[in-house]
Amino acid sequence: MKILIADDDRISLRLLERMLQQSGYEVIAVENGRQAVDELAKPDAPRLALINWMMPELDGPGVCREVRGWYKDTYVYILLLTSKQLSGDIVEGLEAGADDYVTKPCHPAELKARLYTGQRILQLEDKLVKAREEMRFSATHDALTSLWDRGAILALLRSELSRSRRERAPVSLLLCDVDHFKAVNDVHGHQTGDKVLEEVSRRLTAEVRAHDAVGRYGGEEFLIVMGHCDNIHLKERAEDVRRAISCTPIATQQGAIPITISIGAITIENWDKSVPIEVFLKQADAALYRAKAAGRNRVIYEEPVLGAQGPVSGSRRIQAAITA
Repeated sequence: MKILIADDDRISLRLLERMLQQSGYEVIAVENGRQAVDELAKPDAPRLALINWMMPELDGPGVCREVRGWYKDTYVYILLLTSKQLSGDIVEGLEAGADDYVTKPCHPAELKARLYTGQRILQLEDKLVKAREEMRFSATHDALTSLWDRGAILALLRSELSRSRRERAPVSLLLCDVDHFKAVNDVHGHQTGDKVLEEVSRRLTAEVRAHDAVGRYGGEEFLIVMGHCDNIHLKERAEDVRRAISCTPIATQQGAIPITISIGAITIENWDKSVPIEVFLKQADAALYRAKAAGRNRVIYEEPVLGAQGPVSGSRRIQAAITA
């Protein structure tokens, strides 16, 4: 584990460095408080620090105050090394943000024990952070596919539309449905069906850009939100998505199963915030229905023309049916 030590006494600093290295620590040694703050501000900074109280430029409590004033995802456990033993001094150090203190001259065994205490606290923090992130993930992601769930992908769509309105940029949607999925479940079983959905999800995610969003819209339906994507680029990318699913059968314990998807695609431009997103979802769903009716494994595009009050009736529709 990395540890930062700061002491302006070079002899004491080297002795501490050697002892901690022998105990298995990766040591970063500095000679004043300002250098300590600079090291702790780095992205890969140590999370354990042993700081001398009296130092030039910035003393130990000053280091604590600066570090505690940051917002960082990870916590730094700080021990103050001091010859001060009055309770008022100790209170000052702890109130500045120190987690513990060691009085000089310190016994090596005591110092190691206090550092081990710091490690245990950091490990506990890591577990709590991991549990928090897992809870946050499960609250917004589908349990089977690990994609955004329906509520989350719709929230992302609203956010993307708001941004597109500010930036005057188009947003495109792909509403995808796995063809003949009921037959997969009926013939091969629901476990195999789940494997198919997992692989479809993986391929969809791999095919889109890093800043696009893929969500499980419901059952075997998936919604892809593409920001800054106009109708011309949508046609290219929708076909790439379709081919990514149909190009190779999905390997399962029941054997390789050919899978295709049907897609309803729509581009939204000049969005009027008075128009609810349900209007666009219904248009994408209608295009998807036509893709199914036309034979599946194809993309149907619908491009709405937006006016001040939302989609104009009799909007221009662009349809393209491409079979495998």
